[in-house]
Amino acid sequence: MAAQLKRSTKRLLALILSIPVVILAGGLIYMFGMTYLEHAPRDFLASVEWAAETLTTTGYGSDARWTHPLMIVFVIFFQLVGMSFYVLIFPVFFLPYFEERFEARLPGAVAVESGAGDEANFSDDVYRAAGAEIVEGAAKLWAASDIVFKVREPSADEVGLMREGQTLISFIWPAQNPELMEQLSAKKVNVLAIDSLPRMLSRAQKMDALTSMAGVTGYRAVIEAANAFGRFFNGQITAAGKVPPAKVFIAGAGVAGLAAIGTAVGLGAIVRANDTRAEVADQVISMGGEFVKVDYEEEGSGGGGYAKVMSEGFQQAQREMYAKQAKEVDIIITTALIPGKPAPKLITAEMVESMKPGSVIVDLAAERGGNCELTEPGQVVVKHGVTIVGYTDLSSRLAKQSSTLYSTNLFRLAEELCKTQSVKEDGTIDINMEDEAIRGLTVIKNGEVTWPPPAPAAPPAPPAAAKPAAAAPAAKKSGGHGKASAPGSATSTAVTFLVAAVLFWFVGSSAPPAFLAHFTVFVLGCFIGYMVVWNVTPALHTPLMSVTNAISSIIAIGALIQIEPGGWIRLLAVVGVALTAVNMFGGFAVTQRMLQMFRK
Repeated sequence: MAAQLKRSTKRLLALILSIPVVILAGGLIYMFGMTYLEHAPRDFLASVEWAAETLTTTGYGSDARWTHPLMIVFVIFFQLVGMSFYVLIFPVFFLPYFEERFEARLPGAVAVESGAGDEANFSDDVYRAAGAEIVEGAAKLWAASDIVFKVREPSADEVGLMREGQTLISFIWPAQNPELMEQLSAKKVNVLAIDSLPRMLSRAQKMDALTSMAGVTGYRAVIEAANAFGRFFNGQITAAGKVPPAKVFIAGAGVAGLAAIGTAVGLGAIVRANDTRAEVADQVISMGGEFVKVDYEEEGSGGGGYAKVMSEGFQQAQREMYAKQAKEVDIIITTALIPGKPAPKLITAEMVESMKPGSVIVDLAAERGGNCELTEPGQVVVKHGVTIVGYTDLSSRLAKQSSTLYSTNLFRLAEELCKTQSVKEDGTIDINMEDEAIRGLTVIKNGEVTWPPPAPAAPPAPPAAAKPAAAAPAAKKSGGHGKASAPGSATSTAVTFLVAAVLFWFVGSSAPPAFLAHFTVFVLGCFIGYMVVWNVTPALHTPLMSVTNAISSIIAIGALIQIEPGGWIRLLAVVGVALTAVNMFGGFAVTQRMLQMFRK
């Protein structure tokens, strides 16, 4: 690589130096040609200027008058030389120089095992076109790689191929594979378990392979159920009679459960779902399903967005609900998993026996023991007339989609590992243990087991409110907006009414009777409006204003009619009544719509 860089640098310098030489030579030839062939002498500077313009603009310079054949041939040739700088010399000299510089900054090549993408319809040629090197055999790949990306946890033979300092990124399941963790630790390697990612971190979602695979699995579960089910999912009315829609019950409304809900609803089924976490009820409803609640109050949220092991009382109530659903539905899809523990048994043999013949159970937890007592991992069995699908490779049955999503997750993880200057300098990744996401992923670093990660730091407690000094006098409470004010003293009330009476007498003694009537209505309207609005909480202002607007409009119309009944005033009053009706009913409609937004 260094020799190539040296050669490209020499070629680039030669090109830069050749440009002024060519311009100088072209200018001299042009000066002699114009003097002896065209008999129109040009000085040296004017000739060099013409040569520079012609060479660098791929067109003629400002001087473009020639008659002699030799001069015309020279000018055309020189223009072709200028064009070659853009068409040939730039890609031949400049681009290789910058390409080699860019390649020199890359940490290394990417190698792919031959045939790795065949099952996902990604041939070796596709990887070659993307710039990858195809390696025959896993042994050569492990021997030549500093970082190895895998899907499944490595076998004992693959662990034997690893060398000290190597980095493995894959699904590991450290809680379920203690022996594998010991073997990897003995190799003094770095291991990042993609399944140990702290999923509650928002910035970690782009790397969350569990979520990606769960979405694929939930979708595929419904497809497998539809394949094993002997009827339509959606209800239909045919010439031969009415076909009812299938009823689907989904146990667990995590990522896989929600994906299954969306798929089943899209196929037209009646979908019900349950989860120990009460907060997912809104998510189930938003996907078009019905949330079935267990008649037992207990919080089911565990750490990291997962469910927790519930109490025996809750489990008993849950089993009763499952037993009832098993008798009613046609398809059950179970998705319940608890990190580091066997899959909980949700569907008993008695529930399976109570289901209608031809029903289907798809157990997404089959790889971890299954949520159904009769599940056989990796197999499809029929028990009591019910088809139980226990596939452990549902995501692999959508290989192309799963591979695309998983590769994106790994790429985003690689970006996080390549942020520091060390990648640019020596091509080594930085496993930053201060980064919460990377710390959660890292289960082994340099042979030292770092799993499980420390519990995330609790958020800081809010600062305690400062207590008022004991000596300070208690502040007098005043009735603010939305709060009833304390009644005033008798003296102040009497003074207020006395001042108001004097003002009214003064106005009434000098104003005409018609004005006095209108003024009285105005004062009473202001008083009533003040009392109504001031003593109402701000949260109710929206429905309040719809009423007060209508009332104020009616008062205004009454005032118009009172001023001069008949004529155009009456016409305005009719229009005002119509507008008031629109304001009244429209105000209440808008208020109802806004209140529904805050109703669950």
